[in-house]
Amino acid sequence: MGSERRLEVRQLGLVPYAEALSMQRQLVEERRAGRIEDVLLLVEHPHVLTLGVKADGGRSHVLASADVLAARGIEIHEAGRGGDITYHGPGQIVGYPILDLRPDRCDVHRYVRDLEEVLIRTAADFGVDADRVEGLTGVWTGPDRRAKLAAIGVRISRWIVPCGIADRAVTSLQQLGWKGNMDEVERRIARHFLTVFDRTLVPDICPVTY
Repeated sequence: MGSERRLEVRQLGLVPYAEALSMQRQLVEERRAGRIEDVLLLVEHPHVLTLGVKADGGRSHVLASADVLAARGIEIHEAGRGGDITYHGPGQIVGYPILDLRPDRCDVHRYVRDLEEVLIRTAADFGVDADRVEGLTGVWTGPDRRAKLAAIGVRISRWIVPCGIADRAVTSLQQLGWKGNMDEVERRIARHFLTVFDRTLVPDICPVTY
């Protein structure tokens, strides 16, 4: 039992991006210091565009002017993760795992594949056939796997990982005919995350059975 890895799941609802980013930074420092166990944050964001670290982070792909974005209530933030520009908004689940991958999971490729597996299993729970596409990151569905259901971007720092998972606007469970509530989807994500990453739910903080 001494080697048991535990995970705290926090379902936080709608959280501004800057607030969520600040929360992650604090949690990463606490995880590094061993004051907390692994954490999975599940949130929604108000309308926001997040930029990756490659080149201009995807800023050149923003066609609207700053004034137009402001008028529509859309913020732009640098995310510090891999990948291009990504949109987040209400109705999209964003997951931020803050994990210590040592000693047995210090493999970025495996980590990303495991995140994809969590989302593939979650999609299957709702009758959506989704899978990986060779050479591409994320989870894909539809004919020839051309519709992106989930995007993944990670940031690794000394093998403590804050990571973004977000349903992209390309398609969604709702567009694929699912009718339900976000809480149900988040619970399925948490359950599969616990299984794939071989974690046990922290019961005193998260008493709900996933």
